[in-house]
Amino acid sequence: MSNKTIVITGASTGIGRATALYFAEKGWNVAATMRTPEKEVELQNMKNIKVYPLDVTKQPSIDESYQSITTDFEKVDVLLNNAGYCLGGPFETSTDTQIRAEFDVNVFGLMNVTKSFLPHFRENQEGIIINVSSMGGKITFPMISTYHATKFCVEGFTEAVSYELAPFGIKVKLIEPGNIATDFGTRSMQISENWKDSAYSEAFSAYMQSVASADSSIYGQPKMVAEVIYTAAVDGSDQMRYVAGEDAKNLIDFKKQNGDDAFIQMMKNYRL
Repeated sequence: MSNKTIVITGASTGIGRATALYFAEKGWNVAATMRTPEKEVELQNMKNIKVYPLDVTKQPSIDESYQSITTDFEKVDVLLNNAGYCLGGPFETSTDTQIRAEFDVNVFGLMNVTKSFLPHFRENQEGIIINVSSMGGKITFPMISTYHATKFCVEGFTEAVSYELAPFGIKVKLIEPGNIATDFGTRSMQISENWKDSAYSEAFSAYMQSVASADSSIYGQPKMVAEVIYTAAVDGSDQMRYVAGEDAKNLIDFKKQNGDDAFIQMMKNYRL
């Protein structure tokens, strides 16, 4: 049994929840954070899991959660930045407020939570920060351009900051899941406000229909991603990127082997 501790943001559903349960099964202490812990029942009753309120877009909330977690647990070994969502819709029809809100969660929230835990990791001269990116941080699709922008940011930030943190014994890693059977396309997706009366209405209607009718049975399961996250946490390697899901592996490999131009042409030829 391990007495190591992981902090997870966005632990109420999907990948975050599955990861909390998986690490607890492996004997880890889990600090599962979410915006509304009062609505959580199952995780509250798990022996190895403590639930904390945390809104990654509010620095006071981050500070309070950090203080509570580091008081309850002497040492944090892993920080998993998982909180995030997708803004779907044509870029032109998304409002400035919507785009900034998405960046506040997916990028600035991740950065601010990371910054809050860095002194703790530096003091211990070790620690692992794992950022949940996406295959959408390496490849792109139509109608979720701002989501891709946030995940490309996460990829670049993670790679660059890893150089700064390596001298302190801190590793920074990326998880790149493909399509996962979560509520990503429903509750976790917001829609641009002005698409219905736009020049893109037909194309976006077709996109949403394809999302709704997709065979989710072929998607990876959240537990599969949790297993990849666990590997990243315990393998002791300096590996940075971990791809999760066959679709992600196939598409990322296609772009790597055939080049940017071939991938872009394939997507241009794609019709919803």
